[in-house]
Amino acid sequence: MKLSVLDQSTAVSGRPQTDAIAESLALARHCDGLGYHRYWVSEHHHSGSIVGSAPEVLMAAIAATTSRIRVGSAGVMLPHYSALKVAEQFRVLEGIAPGRIDLGIGRAPGSDRLTAYALNPDAGQAAERFPQQVQDLQAWVSGMPLAPGHPFGASRAHPQGPTSPEMWILGSSNYGAQLAAHFGLPYAYAYFFSEGEGVEEALDLYRRLYQPSERHPMPQATICVWALAADTEEQARHLLRTREHWRIGFERGLRLPLVSPEEAAATAYDEADQARIAALRRRAIVGTAGQVAARLHALAAQLNLDEIVVNTWTHDPAARRHSYTLLAQAFGLTGLPSGQALG
Repeated sequence: MKLSVLDQSTAVSGRPQTDAIAESLALARHCDGLGYHRYWVSEHHHSGSIVGSAPEVLMAAIAATTSRIRVGSAGVMLPHYSALKVAEQFRVLEGIAPGRIDLGIGRAPGSDRLTAYALNPDAGQAAERFPQQVQDLQAWVSGMPLAPGHPFGASRAHPQGPTSPEMWILGSSNYGAQLAAHFGLPYAYAYFFSEGEGVEEALDLYRRLYQPSERHPMPQATICVWALAADTEEQARHLLRTREHWRIGFERGLRLPLVSPEEAAATAYDEADQARIAALRRRAIVGTAGQVAARLHALAAQLNLDEIVVNTWTHDPAARRHSYTLLAQAFGLTGLPSGQALG
């Protein structure tokens, strides 16, 4: 089974937010060396927690400093932008790393309503035009002509080349699944948004309604899960406290940097918070590499998947890199020779 990475460039307390970007670059090189299949970066705005606001820029740096891993967006929030401009950006990325670029797109704002308006005052109407944007983007990215009579039919996205980015639809609902099926595109379900609620229905819809495309004659699906491995289950549960603390803040509308497990453990939670944390702990995919790998293999078998994307948050970047190392070993990934691309 293939294993991939979603990196959200999380900020941590006590350090500049720009460190999160540097850590993303370091983790990408590390996972390139370990043998991970893809490395996806996200787009969020006006967040003190997730500071990767320009995936296309971060992808360029990652693509230029890795050698074999696929590099992608998870995703570009298309209603904020012109489909032609996004196609041009990703055609340039394809020129940097031919055959290694994924263009994952989503409809959600990735921000609050006011910030979405600041990014694009027409964002609300643009979201309604999302299917048309996807169709236009698909043509511009692949180099195929737009539909006859299209007002921009004479426009092309450059640079052209022998390869083109692979498009993905991202989502956490049936809407994205049906859209991906309609356009014959791969589909990634954000399992970690709702701890998997609705995933079976979405994947079933996607596969049942799938209309084959030239590039993708068969449906291709994956899910993105939150998981964390450590040398012992006790250590993993200790590191999980950081995410527990963040989740409580998130429920209150806060988007704060990640705190250390020790600071999280010292936090006084009320009964409602404690109940939320207990529920999170029951569902969390955390433990030793063997325990986490077993859970992921079971999920893959249950959902008929040959690839899973793993998202991991820790306050200490070394603990995050170690988690990905442990999982690579547990899955028997084969990377570069020892000492290469593991910065």
